[in-house]
Amino acid sequence: MTNPTGIYIDGRWLAGGSEIDNINPSDISDVIGRYGQATGDQLDEALAAARKAQPLWWAAGVQKRHDVLMAIGNELMARAEEIGRIVSREEGKPLAEGKGEVYRAGQFFTYFAAEALRLHGDLAESVRPGIEIDVRREPVGVVAIVSPWNFPVATPAWKIAPALAFGNAVVWKPANLTPASAVALTEIIAKQDIPAGVFNLVTGPGRAVGQRLVESAGVDAISFTGSVPVGRGIAAAAVANMTKVQMEMGSKNPMLVMDDADLELAVAHATNAAFGGTGQKCTAASRLIVHEKIHDAFVEKLVAAAKALKVGHALEDGTQIGPVVSDTQLSQNLDYVQAGKAEGAELLCGGERLNRSTEGYFMSPAVFVGTRNDMRINREEMFAPITCVIKAGSYAEALSIANDSEFGLTAGIMTRSLSRASHFRANMRAGCVMVNLPTAGTDYHVPFGGRGASSFGPREQGRYAAEFYTTVKTAYVAAGAPE
Repeated sequence: MTNPTGIYIDGRWLAGGSEIDNINPSDISDVIGRYGQATGDQLDEALAAARKAQPLWWAAGVQKRHDVLMAIGNELMARAEEIGRIVSREEGKPLAEGKGEVYRAGQFFTYFAAEALRLHGDLAESVRPGIEIDVRREPVGVVAIVSPWNFPVATPAWKIAPALAFGNAVVWKPANLTPASAVALTEIIAKQDIPAGVFNLVTGPGRAVGQRLVESAGVDAISFTGSVPVGRGIAAAAVANMTKVQMEMGSKNPMLVMDDADLELAVAHATNAAFGGTGQKCTAASRLIVHEKIHDAFVEKLVAAAKALKVGHALEDGTQIGPVVSDTQLSQNLDYVQAGKAEGAELLCGGERLNRSTEGYFMSPAVFVGTRNDMRINREEMFAPITCVIKAGSYAEALSIANDSEFGLTAGIMTRSLSRASHFRANMRAGCVMVNLPTAGTDYHVPFGGRGASSFGPREQGRYAAEFYTTVKTAYVAAGAPE
């Protein structure tokens, strides 16, 4: 890296007012680097630079924006292993997942490169004679992007790519736990031929830099992924300035396993959805609602699968589950294990801190049974390698339990019944529903988002992203009669 400060404003890398250590959660003796923390004045500078540069970027035209985004995407895909190793080292996901995430981030950029060329408007006939009407989409302006640590390249990519494709300027505030990934992505963007100030990286604590960013009147739109409490605070701050908001927040995703399901497939998908990425996914299946007729057989196989997963250093061959991201996250996870026990749930496996050859934040994947839907472990997002089995007597009961949640991001059903699958797709109150698939895993060219406390504002990804990153203008023209 040329200058891994974590602060890039108006085309320049800058030192911050302070620095933080970036620690490898697989080996806490491994300090990846020291990264700058922006000051309030630097954030104001970034906002001013973005405001000045945005009209220049819009005027550059669709071919220019297409070419820039294609270059970013192609470089990300070409360097997926290199940057994926950075992601795995600082976030803790196994290397295969880190590489896959970076490659997917590249696909977001190449997809939205093409969308830049497809930003079509409409023509309409007026009810009044002699008047022509056209409807066009224009940039919303300066977009603040606040992204999480669990997908430190992919999540910002699916926000930054459409923002730039549609002619906006960006001020990006990434998570403090993953600054190296943010710098790697920024370096690729910074080398492109774009006006200084179109893209800005401002690292810092959420309470200071993040809060000041979302409260700024210099921001036209805020795209946020994170927790429900923080999201509600952002929404409240945005109202004061009438700032456009798009938020992806919490989840408590159910997977229904019916008595007619392919049992082996159901266990494989449940294991993947519950424990992939160490359970640190907003799409993780933390509620497994299982028909009573196959409950015991399913649980037996699920516990065996969970015990067989290899937990270890993210960069070691064969690792299937890496560490959780931080000591704070690990402590929170272990607290949920104790809460589940206290509420009467039975812990069949896992839920313990593990020792490995390096000192890290390792945790064994946990399976609770005998749980009720009113337990904390079934109401609150844990963001942990913990899943809870709930027994249901029928499909109708299972669906009712699944819908009994303030969240509604993803949901899945395992069944051979076409009628059940069709009914589930129509009646499950979630933004994304999966049939005979894990709840985790979505494509980059279609909309993503949820209902209830999971999401607020227009959808992310695919053509639907234009609803947030652009504004609609209707123009009326009376040309008059030719002479």
